[in-house]
Amino acid sequence: MFFIVLFFCHTFFFQFGRTEVIDNTLNPDFVRKFILDYFFEERQNLRFDLYDVDSKSANLSKHDFLGQVQCTLGEVVGSLGSRLEKALGGIPGKKCGTIIVKAEELNNCRESVMMQFCGNKLDKKDFFGKSDPFLVFHRSNEDGTFTICHKTEVVKNTLNPVWQAFKIPVRALCNGDYDRTIKVEVYDWDRDGSHDFIGEFSTSYRELSRGQSQFNVYEVINLKKKGKKKKYLNSGTVTLLSFLVDIEVTFLDYIKGGTQINFTVAIDFTASNGNPAQPTSLHYMNPYQLNAYAMALKAVGEIIQDYDSDKMFPALGFGAKLPPDGRVSHEFALNGNPQNPYCAGIEGVMEAYYQSLKSVQLYGPTNFSPVINHVARYAASVKDGSQYFVLLIITDGVISDMAQTKESIVNAACLPMSIIIVGVGPAEFDAMIELDGDEVRISSRGRYAERDIVQFVPFRDYIDRTGNHILSMARLAKDVLAEIPDQFLSYMKTRGIKPSPAPPPYTPPSQPLQTMI
Repeated sequence: MFFIVLFFCHTFFFQFGRTEVIDNTLNPDFVRKFILDYFFEERQNLRFDLYDVDSKSANLSKHDFLGQVQCTLGEVVGSLGSRLEKALGGIPGKKCGTIIVKAEELNNCRESVMMQFCGNKLDKKDFFGKSDPFLVFHRSNEDGTFTICHKTEVVKNTLNPVWQAFKIPVRALCNGDYDRTIKVEVYDWDRDGSHDFIGEFSTSYRELSRGQSQFNVYEVINLKKKGKKKKYLNSGTVTLLSFLVDIEVTFLDYIKGGTQINFTVAIDFTASNGNPAQPTSLHYMNPYQLNAYAMALKAVGEIIQDYDSDKMFPALGFGAKLPPDGRVSHEFALNGNPQNPYCAGIEGVMEAYYQSLKSVQLYGPTNFSPVINHVARYAASVKDGSQYFVLLIITDGVISDMAQTKESIVNAACLPMSIIIVGVGPAEFDAMIELDGDEVRISSRGRYAERDIVQFVPFRDYIDRTGNHILSMARLAKDVLAEIPDQFLSYMKTRGIKPSPAPPPYTPPSQPLQTMI
């Protein structure tokens, strides 16, 4: 009789939950699901331990341990079809079988709805005209209060307005509860802000979902007016003209359909970093701890690698003199092979970086545009949504080719790519803020970037004061990667690219497999 225990790790592993017990099979298909919050920008470590039941005790030490698997949540969702298969280990010299982990994004509250309303014979409120009506939608809360969730535009000087169609997330409209009350107030707009109340009505998402019908013609009621006038019927009517549900696609829909995230790193080898042989250098290879470049590379790379199936990453350098002739290069392969700059895994990139420090001469200037253009050439060749490119630039100083870099970024903004720039060391990085178009969209020669694709951060802002480098790296990764899913989606949506269908669900084998446990 078997069961699995899931452990989740923040700083250490803790028991998150257990599956049901399944007996009389070596191929148990567990039913129980574990619901976890997923964050692209975090490394969320998981561990699955398999046990054979030996007693009724809840104490795991009272049962036979049969093997374990460690992975990240990113590995699971980044696998084709969000299905990860891994060999169980943990018992030296024994084959423990395999485990298959499947992830599924919860579908609730991914819906948005497009609605349009019109009014008919609303009360006249303006002395010199008719009314300038608008609608205010309120979502009801658990405590009986209401929260405004949408206002329509004002339609001027009419008692029979037709408001523009509007789109709102179902979560915002009713918090995903289809039977929760939605209150709609009708006002007459006044320039001074003291809008006149015409009346209100109530409905629910479930009622609205019936669409245009006799059920969705609402009497607008003004209770004060009703209390004063015996023959009062209503203050007009509001009718639902259309109701269209749209399921919002997410970042994980594309990943599940097979879209690959291609990661490239570009490292600054300019002389301002200092002699790598000296402890004061930003490139100093301390045998006991990672330097700032290595920490930034490892922090970002170890998360992104989960979304790249072949785990082969191009690694570039810029600003160095290369052997044997001492020519200056701003786009060289860290592994010394310009025809094939790919390194195996993040560890391969780290090794190539360390080897480059021993062979090249740090020089200058600090030019970004060559490495941006390098990745852009690849991104320009794959615009079908099957691949997205992320370039990580790690640098210590002020950029030398600002005009060319801005031009490169504006060009790259219409391609499937994002750029992360991490500044290391004590230098002022004011010029870099201009590249990060959060406040003012970057432009070049009068042409603005189609979208914001650059995220810049100085590493010093994330360094833990107690010297905990793991915490420093986690903070850095969380901040620089948080924008990637939205940048990814903005490209896909503006190009009208839909996610590819996910592979068919996994069906367990009907015949028992001979598994050694």
